[in-house]
Amino acid sequence: MSDAPAASANPSAAAREAQAWAVLNELPDPEIPVLSIVDLGIVRYVRATEAGLCVGLTPTYSGCPATEIIRGQVRAALAAHGFADARLEEVLSPPWSSAWLSAAGRAKLRAFGIAPPEEPVTSVRALWQSPQVRCPRCASASTERVSEFGSTPCKAHYRCRNCGEPFDYFKCL
Repeated sequence: MSDAPAASANPSAAAREAQAWAVLNELPDPEIPVLSIVDLGIVRYVRATEAGLCVGLTPTYSGCPATEIIRGQVRAALAAHGFADARLEEVLSPPWSSAWLSAAGRAKLRAFGIAPPEEPVTSVRALWQSPQVRCPRCASASTERVSEFGSTPCKAHYRCRNCGEPFDYFKCL
């Protein structure tokens, strides 16, 4: 999980970190704009140092096409709020997990019509099994996977047998 704003030994550093977290919390994910990049759990830390602000970002998966877009959005937003000195660090270990989605992010996905991830996957074999996915519209567990891939590679396409609505499921990773 991310290092949420924590008390710093230096009050001005803590204030800068809190301000940067607030800016990042307003940045939408380019593929799922209902989520902020903080909701998504890809902002690993924000640290104010004498050398400037340092922000750690973890891509959701290797080769994610949104990674460079997100980095550009982060740089631009931070610079617009007085953090032109911000340094971005790519954090690859541990790799991102859908377990890092915030509770608020999961609720936003559901309200937007995307089923949030179920339990985290603990084995490679489990990645190929269809989880029990609840419909984000009517909460029915009577759903079927239509396609392994939805609107983006991190989502699968499902249909609810109860209400008949199609929906994306944000895969567990």
